[in-house]
Amino acid sequence: MQISEHSRIWIYQSNRILNQEEESAILQILNNFTSNWQAHGHDLAALGEVIHHQFIVLSVDEQVAGATGCSIDKSVALMKDIEQKFNIDLFDRFRVAFKLNDELKSCGREDFEELIKSGQVNENTLVFNNLIQTRKELKSSWEIPLKDSWHARVFSI
Repeated sequence: MQISEHSRIWIYQSNRILNQEEESAILQILNNFTSNWQAHGHDLAALGEVIHHQFIVLSVDEQVAGATGCSIDKSVALMKDIEQKFNIDLFDRFRVAFKLNDELKSCGREDFEELIKSGQVNENTLVFNNLIQTRKELKSSWEIPLKDSWHARVFSI
């Protein structure tokens, strides 16, 4: 499905890499959900995808129909069901995803602080800004240097 770059997005980061079988199953669940996702009786132009084997991204083209509190609640319930079914954590907001030697890594806040202190992570390390809100930002502002992200304030870079 083609979806506007202005579409609203929600990013859910798994606490681990998904294997191919899990990713395929999750994609099927997302396809079933987005093809029936509605807000106040209006079909949502929506897309669900898995990126880098670790991020579940839901997109809604709000120029077609806007997501509402109830429809967003349904998507959160879906993510909680996926967590249960695949034994993953999608709601750990203290988990930091970054690239180290071109390899995707993620760890908790304390471990990330240690990587900064040891010099393995620096201001130019690419981090994933899961707070972005549009498909356009997904392309331009999702993977950015630590020094340019909100992480820099949290970790005093």
